Amino acid sequence: MDVIKVSANSRTAAVAGAIAGVIREHKHAEVQAIGAGAVNQAIKALVLAKGYLANDGIPIACVPEFVDVDIDGKIRTAVKLVVDPR
Repeated sequence: MDVIKVSANSRTAAVAGAIAGVIREHKHAEVQAIGAGAVNQAIKALVLAKGYLANDGIPIACVPEFVDVDIDGKIRTAVKLVVDPR
């Protein structure tokens, strides 16, 4: 399973659909964002995905954490949202 990567320009509805789809299929999703704008989009998408999944009777919980990511030889700190059914 791949990590769902979110940028500041990501469409929240598209990311929410991806989160909901991965939760339905794999029962676990990881969302990664670097920067304030990307984290904002990721959180908004998570709220939308919560609503999509609630319609299917799947409540979710999210645990945020920091992770170091290597991008072009530079280490950046990302926020990773680990999403699982409750």
